[in-house]
Amino acid sequence: MGLFGSKDNIEDLMYNAMSLMEKNQPKGAISLFNKILKQESKNTSALFNKGLALNQIKKYSDAITCFDILLEINPKDAQAWNNRGIAMAENGNIQAAAECYDKAIESDPKNASSYFNKGVLLDKLQEHEEALESLEKAISMDPRKPNAMIYKGIILGKMKRHEEALNCFSNVCKKYPNNQDAFFQKGVQLAELGHHEKALDVFDEILKKFKDNVNVIYAKSRSKAALGQHPESLELLKQAVSKNPKVIRSWAKEEPIFVKLHSNDQFRKLVKL
Repeated sequence: MGLFGSKDNIEDLMYNAMSLMEKNQPKGAISLFNKILKQESKNTSALFNKGLALNQIKKYSDAITCFDILLEINPKDAQAWNNRGIAMAENGNIQAAAECYDKAIESDPKNASSYFNKGVLLDKLQEHEEALESLEKAISMDPRKPNAMIYKGIILGKMKRHEEALNCFSNVCKKYPNNQDAFFQKGVQLAELGHHEKALDVFDEILKKFKDNVNVIYAKSRSKAALGQHPESLELLKQAVSKNPKVIRSWAKEEPIFVKLHSNDQFRKLVKL
C-alpha cells in the first residue's frame, strides 16, 4: 500500500467504500468517500457515489450538493442530472426534478432511467398520457428491465384501461416468471375486470411464498367479497387489518366491493365504520 495521499491509498478507500455500498451500508461508505474527497476534492467517482449514498439515507440536500459539484466539472453528466432529479423530487421540488430529468435526457438521449423517473414524476402530477409516453421511451431504451413495463401497467390501471394493463402485466410475467410485483398486479387487473376466480388463483399462488403479504391478503378479501363469500372475505380482512390497521381500514371504507357488507356488524367493527 502506498503512502497517505497516494493513488494506491485512494484506490483502496474506493474499493472498500464500494464494497460497503454493495452491502447496503451507505453511512460507512460516505465516511470513506469523504476521506477520498479530502485528498482529491474533484474525484468524480467519489462525488457521484457519495451522492448516491446520501440519497439512500434520505440526505437529499447534501446529495444535491455532490451532484452540483459534478455538474460544474461536467455539465453533460447525464447520471448526475438524473440522480439530482431524484433528490429534488424527494425534497418536494417537482419542477426542478422534471428539469433535471430533461437535462439528463438532453445529455444522453438513451438514458432509460431518466425517462423512467420522468414517467414516475408525471404520474404523480396526474399527467398520465405524458407519463406513458416517457415510460414507453424507457422501455424502448432498455427492454431488458421490467420496472418501466410494470409502472406502465400500473398507470393503465389507474386510467381504467384494465385490459391493456392486464396485457402489460401478462407480458412481464412471461418474460420474468419470478417477478412477484407483476404477478400480483396481474391478479389485481383480473379482479378489476371481474375475473375474481382467476384473480384468487394468482393471490393464492403468491401467498404460498409470502403468506404475510398484507396487500395480497386484502386483495384476496376483496375478490372473496365480490364472489359473495363473505365469511372468508371477513376473515381475510381481519388478518389484513391486524397487519396494517390504518391503511387497510381506509381502503376498505372506500372500496365499492365492500358496500354490501356495510350493514354487517363484523365488517363495521373491523373497519370502524
